[in-house]
Amino acid sequence: MFEECILRSAGRPLGVVMAAVVVLMLAGSNAAKGDTPSGPPITIGFSMPLTGGLAVNGTSGLLAMQIWVEDTNAKGGLLGRPVKLDYYDDQTNPSLVPGIYTKLLDVDKVDLVISAYGTNVTAPALPVVIQHNMTFMGLFAMDVNEEFHYPKYFSMLPVGPDPRAAISEGFFEIVKVNRDKLGLKTIALAVDDGEATRNTADGARVNIKKAGLNVVYDKTYPPTTTDFTPIIRAIQATNADIVYIASYPPDSVGLIRAMHEIGLNTKVCCGTVTGPQSTSIKTSLGPLLNGIITFDFWLPAPTLRFPGVMEFLERYQAQAGSKGVDPLGYYLAPWAYADLQVLGEAVEQSKSLDQDKIADYIRSHTFKTVIGDVEFGEKGEWKKARLMTVQFQNIGGTSVDNFRDGKGEVVLWPDAYKVGEPILPYSSVKH
Repeated sequence: MFEECILRSAGRPLGVVMAAVVVLMLAGSNAAKGDTPSGPPITIGFSMPLTGGLAVNGTSGLLAMQIWVEDTNAKGGLLGRPVKLDYYDDQTNPSLVPGIYTKLLDVDKVDLVISAYGTNVTAPALPVVIQHNMTFMGLFAMDVNEEFHYPKYFSMLPVGPDPRAAISEGFFEIVKVNRDKLGLKTIALAVDDGEATRNTADGARVNIKKAGLNVVYDKTYPPTTTDFTPIIRAIQATNADIVYIASYPPDSVGLIRAMHEIGLNTKVCCGTVTGPQSTSIKTSLGPLLNGIITFDFWLPAPTLRFPGVMEFLERYQAQAGSKGVDPLGYYLAPWAYADLQVLGEAVEQSKSLDQDKIADYIRSHTFKTVIGDVEFGEKGEWKKARLMTVQFQNIGGTSVDNFRDGKGEVVLWPDAYKVGEPILPYSSVKH
């Protein structure tokens, strides 16, 4: 373009030519940055667990969303207007959530709503959102739309059309592969009595039946439980070949510590343990994690480095230390950013804040995000599942470097991402 400008300016005074070049340079700079957004902000409302048991992940998700807002406003905002987050701490307390969303919609008059992190604090928001006929993006919420089939709900969780069974599918595939070698016949289940963990346990029972296993223990425990030794002692007494635990972050830590205090003797452990995916919990437990087989959604493995994700994480990690949040951000941060990428694209491409138009766009398009292609299907879940089953292996300490770049987690399933083999039986693993 500059060369064309010079050619067209041949014979003109040098000052005129240079002025034209400067104008083009400034225009190019403004185009690269995007027009400065103006007018009243488009507000995105949500609750987030910034304190309580889910704060370990909620604070990470909030930082990722704030980075998305910075990026979006730097590119011109949405519909030419700046974007602003309007959020409240739900304290990981489901009873506070309906009131927060009522305030967001009736008092704050937000333009868009998204969910908090986690099933237990997303499910109570959905009825309020439905009453207000709003599009709603869920963030790591397990099958909360099963009852409602609300057409404007979309789930940022890669569990596919059969979410309850999908999250433990890999665990039971590993059980099947090792069934004859290890003599795997019996299984014990311990389940946190919250919505997320009950849902995942429902799916596990389907997979248990398919695997032909004999259930010797299946009990729930209150989410307020603090002493987990009686639970582990009861499981130990059954001599179960497999232990399946459906737990949330605070109880996951307590259960794992109790397993080591008692010396849990089993061949395969531990199902869908939520919490050890987060860096702060990894560093608190360190080698105690060795041998545990559970799920994960994303790791910085070469096959999972989708366009933009590592650049995003570099910026996230540069801010995380000063904000006291998950220093690596592998578990939730890319997903929280992608959550808003989907919503933002739907608003921009539909050229509207009309909730029906936004939902129609989300339902009918594939989105290029930092966690790869996202496409929604039935009940607003992903059309195809994209989960991983991992085992913690060879963790030697509690520093962040023991987990940086995916160290300490070996992907066992599916074959597309598999990088190693399980170390079994569990009771033989060095902790």
